[in-house]
Amino acid sequence: MAEDQGDAGTADLDLSFSKGTLNVRRAQTAPDLAALQALRAQVFRAGHPDHDAFDAQACHVIIEDASGLLLAGFRLLLIEDAAALHACYSAQSYDLAPLAQLDMAMLELGRFCVRPGLRDPDVLRLAWAAITRFGEARGVGLLFGCTSFEGADWRAHQGAFAHLARHAVGPALLRPRPKAREHVALDASTSNDSATTLPPLLRSYLGMGGWTSDHAVIDRDLDTCHVFTALDPAKIPAPRLKALRNLCA
Repeated sequence: MAEDQGDAGTADLDLSFSKGTLNVRRAQTAPDLAALQALRAQVFRAGHPDHDAFDAQACHVIIEDASGLLLAGFRLLLIEDAAALHACYSAQSYDLAPLAQLDMAMLELGRFCVRPGLRDPDVLRLAWAAITRFGEARGVGLLFGCTSFEGADWRAHQGAFAHLARHAVGPALLRPRPKAREHVALDASTSNDSATTLPPLLRSYLGMGGWTSDHAVIDRDLDTCHVFTALDPAKIPAPRLKALRNLCA
């Protein structure tokens, strides 16, 4: 990957900042991207290679410790108008036509991954700080992505899905329609309602006012189930937004 490859329109945006021993920066070299893809392979594909055509279009962000050890990473794809929605990663699994009515720039968050075994909440906070800086610099009106549950057996996630069905499903006019061949409706009728197994990324989305689709996609390729997740930055609680801005100031 050449420096800033595929990141037209955002190459001048500085995402570098630090908190304590943690550093956030863009992935700008071939070794940077290779290291991030290796972490993705470990997290999503049991060590098998993980790369796709979207990598060349995205801004890749990495979080590392003071020694340079990669701790986490993700990619951001700027969608400058509704006409470009069909070409994003999420559009492979969800019918995003309802979002096309929004006259605004959007940002897709993808391939968010954390080194296995790492339990440092600052990593997720720094990730959101970088996403906030990017979104505000580019006037993004909606952030979205596919948030994964580990394991493609949807029955293992019924409690979490029931919780989402009752508390997190987005507005009917905006939420995407089913498109993937394998999907399951989020069922609010089950008595097994549990938020304890929600992935940390999804909990943070919801904690800032985000919402989900009304169904989950069964992804055999990545051995996950995922839900479409969206967040209107204007609805992030003011204290939370201030804290995120301060982190990357």
